[in-house]
Amino acid sequence: MTRPLPILRRTLLGTALLLAAGLGGLAGLTPAPARAEATEVRFARNLGLGYLPLYVLQDKGLVEKHARAAGLGTVKASYTALGNPTTITEATLSGNADFGAAGVPAFVIAWDKTRGNADLRGLTALNAQPAYLNSNRPEVKSLKDFTDKDRIVVPSVRASYQAIVLQIASEQVFGPGQHTKLDALTVSLAHPDGTAALLSGKTEITAHFTSPPFQDQQLRDPKIHKVLSSYDVLGGPASFSALWTSAAFHDANPKLVKAVLAALEESVALIKADPREAARAYIRIEGSKLGEEEVAAMIAHPEISYDLAPRGIGLFTDFMARVGSIRNRPADWRDLFFADIHDRTGS
Repeated sequence: MTRPLPILRRTLLGTALLLAAGLGGLAGLTPAPARAEATEVRFARNLGLGYLPLYVLQDKGLVEKHARAAGLGTVKASYTALGNPTTITEATLSGNADFGAAGVPAFVIAWDKTRGNADLRGLTALNAQPAYLNSNRPEVKSLKDFTDKDRIVVPSVRASYQAIVLQIASEQVFGPGQHTKLDALTVSLAHPDGTAALLSGKTEITAHFTSPPFQDQQLRDPKIHKVLSSYDVLGGPASFSALWTSAAFHDANPKLVKAVLAALEESVALIKADPREAARAYIRIEGSKLGEEEVAAMIAHPEISYDLAPRGIGLFTDFMARVGSIRNRPADWRDLFFADIHDRTGS
């Protein structure tokens, strides 16, 4: 049974209808103003040069700049550095972050697990760069040389970019169905902690699958050598990292989302035009002890490119669907990303 309206509410409703009739019916009512967009946007990101566009956003206040230009007034942007991609996904799902940034496989897993509920999808890719598997054991020349006594650091076991590339490489080396052969040797550590452990040579850590600038720092030590590059495994450049948000945040904040995208465009343009200034931004935000010239050289390395167009997404999704890491195989990279970048040339 329908409950009767309280007398006051019925009276107000009747008055509104009478007023509407006097103004030409309900169609003459003035629409209620649209709900204001968010006045704060929070980013949770991983560590390293794979997320350089976000370091530049923070250093230059680019989100705030483009939000003002979009007529949104004062918008506060905040950035939290987290060393584990699973934690970054949890931050976006729990409402502690509006955008998450981590490696492509972690993003693919988040997309797959939240379809039909939180519906996390990508706004952009952030860059393409190789990840190196480095070791402090001279005997390790290939994946076949690892033993049960070795431990390989990745940012997140079975979920990070490095963990999935290691599975792809394992299948290539050991044969079909052997993609998890080295999973038991992997341990989860943030890049700085893994780097410290590998360089010390005093722990069970004998290898680290990492990314710039950490892999470059490691290779300065003559006791460290590169076992393989992710580009060797994937057959060439592919997007390393991505930025995502929920459908709810995206749809409720169309102007703010466009401002974030415009800020990222400016960030990438600055990185390409002035690697030294981008290096200074990274050093300032990270509090890094690396030299400006050294970081600038990493940024300008010919194997690294900063571009918002997703590349090589299908390399990951095809493998991950085939081995059961995800339940849903996307037909196209656009299935994973919002329409804001569907006009880009991606793969």
